[in-house]
Amino acid sequence: MTKNHVPAGNLFEKFLSNNSLFINKNVLQSSYLPNTIPHREEQIRQIRDIIGPALRREKPSNLFIYGQTGTGKTVTLKYTADVLMKFANEKNILIKIVYLNCKMKKVADTEYRLVAQLAREFGKEIPATGLPTDEVYKIFFSVLDREKQTVILILDEIDQLIDKAGEELLYNLTRINEELKHAQVSIIGITNRISFGENMDPRVKSSLSEEEILFPPYNALQLQNILFQRAKNAFKPNVLGEGVIEKCSAYAAKEHGDARRALELLRVSGEIAERKEHSKVAIEDVDEADSKIEKDRVLDIVEVQPKEFQATLYAIIRLAKNKKISAIYTGDVYELYRGICKETNLRPLTQRRVSDIIGELDMQGIINAKVISKGRQGRTREISFSIPPETAEKVEKIIRDSLGI
Repeated sequence: MTKNHVPAGNLFEKFLSNNSLFINKNVLQSSYLPNTIPHREEQIRQIRDIIGPALRREKPSNLFIYGQTGTGKTVTLKYTADVLMKFANEKNILIKIVYLNCKMKKVADTEYRLVAQLAREFGKEIPATGLPTDEVYKIFFSVLDREKQTVILILDEIDQLIDKAGEELLYNLTRINEELKHAQVSIIGITNRISFGENMDPRVKSSLSEEEILFPPYNALQLQNILFQRAKNAFKPNVLGEGVIEKCSAYAAKEHGDARRALELLRVSGEIAERKEHSKVAIEDVDEADSKIEKDRVLDIVEVQPKEFQATLYAIIRLAKNKKISAIYTGDVYELYRGICKETNLRPLTQRRVSDIIGELDMQGIINAKVISKGRQGRTREISFSIPPETAEKVEKIIRDSLGI
């Protein structure tokens, strides 16, 4: 038997031992709902004041929540909604809260699927395809209006819904109350795109954005505080080495104060230390985790984006490979993007919307987009890649598969 050989019977034995560094790893997941939300007290009060009138059978204003990734938008809203529901149930007040993540495939990628999913939330099964969309709306309205109730519809990643299904859907949703006699519906939209509302149809924007709340990024000290609080319940005592939480917070603060990234860094650092069978998580584990997450993060981002987003990035990839081009500008990307849309039967977005997508790619760290002045021609962006070549190759393969190129 070789020195490193592990008998088949003992292959998974270590997972049943009590040597794990974790008590409850779920505490570090972004989906975990904690008992308190530090550094978001003001936003909780604002949300409370907007949705609270539902307890008096008054329709809450529609609300638009925006801020960069990892600023606590979803967790804060879910926490406040959860407290509202518990209180309403105690007082026998009929309120229903429906949460939908619009990034989910086959849930919110067409108007039909979204409205069908909403009907299912109220117990009415609708076939995946086959009915006219108007008929699906009628079924949804009838099931919604069976009771005198206040419904709060939370649409997370609402920008994804618009990218896939168009603004008309959102306009139709904001007009639901005109079709109802007994129930009333309020809509809360959440987005990571700071500029999302700027390009929205004025009719839709005025209907949706009755109230707005901006979530600012966390600073390094706030991130440390969040991590210390979660780490108490996630790890066994004394397994985090000196400076580990501070390093995770510093990395995440550099990434525009992203708490989700800070939590993921801490979790993956613990997993790496555990795989090495170390008794403590060290700073070197954080560095290794950061490198691993960055690579996986870019691929995950690209994989779930709408085809228009992927086509824009593919245009940049193709231009970056062209040795005859010394610099890539927004206009060049748009021209090639239009050609890719023609090739793949996509309906092209406007140049302004593609410019927004370039801004988002820059914010997500996939490209660098530096604004430069071209004199009388105005301002444009000079674009370059900020991901390693091997990751760029994997990104290109994902996009080609998705677009069928």
